[in-house]
Amino acid sequence: MRITAYSVKEKFKRLDPTLLICTLVISFFSLLTLWGCRDATAGGVKRAFVQLAAVLLGLMCTFVIANLDYETVVNRLFWAFFAISVLLLVLVLTPLGTGEGTNKSYFVIPFLPVNLQPSEFVKISFILTFAKHLDLVKAKINHPKYLIGLLLHAGLIIGLILLENDLGVALVYLAITAVMLFGAGLSFWYFLAAIGAAVLVFPYLWPHLELYQQKRILYAFKPELDPLDTGWQPIKSKAAIASGGIWGRGMAEASNYKKISVEGSYNDFIFGIFGEMFGFVGCIVLLTLYVVMITRIVQIARKTRKDMGSFICVGIIGMLLAQTIENIGMCLGMLPVIGITLPFMSYGGSSMLASYMLLGIVHSIYAQRNKYYFERERG
Repeated sequence: MRITAYSVKEKFKRLDPTLLICTLVISFFSLLTLWGCRDATAGGVKRAFVQLAAVLLGLMCTFVIANLDYETVVNRLFWAFFAISVLLLVLVLTPLGTGEGTNKSYFVIPFLPVNLQPSEFVKISFILTFAKHLDLVKAKINHPKYLIGLLLHAGLIIGLILLENDLGVALVYLAITAVMLFGAGLSFWYFLAAIGAAVLVFPYLWPHLELYQQKRILYAFKPELDPLDTGWQPIKSKAAIASGGIWGRGMAEASNYKKISVEGSYNDFIFGIFGEMFGFVGCIVLLTLYVVMITRIVQIARKTRKDMGSFICVGIIGMLLAQTIENIGMCLGMLPVIGITLPFMSYGGSSMLASYMLLGIVHSIYAQRNKYYFERERG
């Protein structure tokens, strides 16, 4: 027997309160930070309002997705999701695609002043389709035949992103894949073998990396060795966070980071200017919100009725962990600068909207925990 929510009030009850509060507070911090640095660069006010629009649209998408049956959607649209993912990533490689520097990862939507980054939305379809694939082969996941199929599935998507020369996003997809495989029960020996193979192959891959990629790796943990180029942003980010002290300089007085270096202050390095504005206490509050969010998704994954729902949650956890750790690490000068956004914080309509949609799926999984009466899961 299906449990169906008829009223608007009942539909809102399908949203997990903890997740919703965390996402709203982090998004509010993002809007405050963008508004605080609105005068730092041209178009600052516009960016703040674009971010606000993305948050509002994301909330609407979250509500709609939470009230869908994720299992039915994935089962019916599995191949469509996969085909659309491949098509979008291939189209970016055509003359329709654009980007910054050597990256080519955006579409410019005709007649609209909007850039769309397909790789952000492909995260959604990739997590859904890979979770379904894992659900189909979970009993035989350690058999090489089925593992190769899973690796080909992930490898096609990651390979296309690498062709876009977007190494940072490709690494996020790799992290999602690894976490989902681990969550599905892949033997630890496979992970050890993969690490060993990576160590052996790395010297042969090194000469094929772009010069800027090599420099980011070489100076990842010591940006002071290249202060005028690769280390510039991490150094200024650390200085901004340090200038915030315990309580922060406030939105009006946070001028150090904005005057010295504004490049990326609203995007990949937003944690630096947030730390300057709101200090050590603000950073701790922000990190606590991420911890609570991820912990709550872990709880939902453990309580879900379906393995596929659990795998989806694990994939989203992998995405949140990879992006949060990497972004904050590079803002602190402790990890390579690879252009990764901080979920629900960094400026970008594609990133914000895709993040809300992913958590909308978690809300749907949460809502489906009591989908049928008198039903017992098997297998």
